[in-house]
Amino acid sequence: MYICVNLIIMRKNIDIEETTLTKLKIISAFEQLSVKKLMEKAILFYVQIKEKERLKNLSDEEKEDLGLLLLMQQVDRNDTVSRDEIMDILDN
Repeated sequence: MYICVNLIIMRKNIDIEETTLTKLKIISAFEQLSVKKLMEKAILFYVQIKEKERLKNLSDEEKEDLGLLLLMQQVDRNDTVSRDEIMDILDN
Protein backbone atom coordinates (compact mmCIF):
# COMPACT_ATOMS: atom_id res chain seq x y z
CA MET A 1 0.00 0.00 0.00
CA TYR A 2 1.25 3.48 -0.86
CA ILE A 3 0.49 6.72 0.94
CA CYS A 4 0.59 10.11 -0.75
CA VAL A 5 2.68 12.79 1.01
CA ASN A 6 3.13 16.50 0.25
CA LEU A 7 6.83 17.33 -0.02
CA ILE A 8 8.75 20.61 0.21
CA ILE A 9 7.55 24.00 -0.97
CA MET A 10 6.60 22.85 -4.46
CA ARG A 11 3.78 20.75 -3.03
CA LYS A 12 4.59 17.70 -5.10
CA ASN A 13 2.81 14.50 -4.22
CA ILE A 14 4.98 11.41 -3.93
CA ASP A 15 4.10 7.84 -3.18
CA ILE A 16 5.84 6.28 -0.22
CA GLU A 17 5.56 2.66 0.71
CA GLU A 18 3.73 2.26 4.03
CA THR A 19 6.64 0.51 5.76
CA THR A 20 8.99 3.32 4.71
CA LEU A 21 6.53 5.88 6.02
CA THR A 22 6.33 4.03 9.33
CA LYS A 23 10.13 4.09 9.58
CA LEU A 24 10.10 7.80 8.79
CA LYS A 25 7.58 8.40 11.55
CA ILE A 26 9.70 6.49 14.08
CA ILE A 27 12.89 8.33 13.10
CA SER A 28 11.10 11.68 13.14
CA ALA A 29 9.85 10.96 16.66
CA PHE A 30 13.42 10.25 17.85
CA GLU A 31 14.77 13.30 16.03
CA GLN A 32 11.87 15.44 17.25
CA LEU A 33 11.11 16.55 13.69
CA SER A 34 8.04 16.32 11.52
CA VAL A 35 8.10 13.67 8.81
CA LYS A 36 8.13 16.47 6.23
CA LYS A 37 11.14 18.15 7.85
CA LEU A 38 12.96 14.82 8.16
CA MET A 39 12.41 14.09 4.47
CA GLU A 40 13.60 17.59 3.53
CA LYS A 41 16.72 17.08 5.63
CA ALA A 42 17.39 13.66 4.09
CA ILE A 43 16.91 14.94 0.55
CA LEU A 44 19.16 17.93 1.18
CA PHE A 45 21.84 15.59 2.58
CA TYR A 46 21.57 13.33 -0.47
CA VAL A 47 21.81 16.27 -2.88
CA GLN A 48 24.91 17.58 -1.09
CA ILE A 49 26.60 14.17 -1.37
CA LYS A 50 25.81 13.97 -5.08
CA GLU A 51 27.11 17.52 -5.63
CA LYS A 52 30.39 16.60 -3.90
CA GLU A 53 30.72 13.46 -6.02
CA ARG A 54 30.12 15.48 -9.16
CA LEU A 55 32.66 18.13 -8.13
CA LYS A 56 35.32 15.45 -7.65
CA ASN A 57 34.86 14.36 -11.27
CA LEU A 58 35.19 17.85 -12.79
CA SER A 59 38.29 18.88 -14.69
CA ASP A 60 40.31 21.86 -13.44
CA GLU A 61 38.83 24.03 -16.20
CA GLU A 62 35.28 23.00 -15.27
CA LYS A 63 36.02 23.77 -11.60
CA GLU A 64 37.25 27.25 -12.59
CA ASP A 65 34.11 27.83 -14.65
CA LEU A 66 31.89 26.72 -11.79
CA GLY A 67 33.76 28.95 -9.32
CA LEU A 68 33.37 31.93 -11.65
CA LEU A 69 29.67 31.17 -12.06
CA LEU A 70 29.19 31.04 -8.28
CA LEU A 71 31.01 34.35 -7.85
CA MET A 72 28.89 35.93 -10.58
CA GLN A 73 25.71 34.78 -8.84
CA GLN A 74 26.82 36.35 -5.53
CA VAL A 75 27.67 39.76 -6.96
CA ASP A 76 25.44 42.77 -6.31
CA ARG A 77 24.30 43.85 -9.78
CA ASN A 78 23.57 47.36 -8.53
CA ASP A 79 27.17 47.81 -7.39
CA THR A 80 28.89 49.03 -10.54
CA VAL A 81 32.32 50.39 -11.42
CA SER A 82 33.05 52.79 -14.24
CA ARG A 83 35.21 51.80 -17.20
CA ASP A 84 37.76 54.45 -16.19
CA GLU A 85 38.18 52.91 -12.73
CA ILE A 86 38.84 49.49 -14.27
CA MET A 87 41.37 50.94 -16.73
CA ASP A 88 43.15 52.80 -13.90
CA ILE A 89 43.49 49.55 -11.92
CA LEU A 90 44.79 47.68 -14.96
CA ASP A 91 47.35 50.39 -15.72
CA ASN A 92 48.83 50.24 -12.21
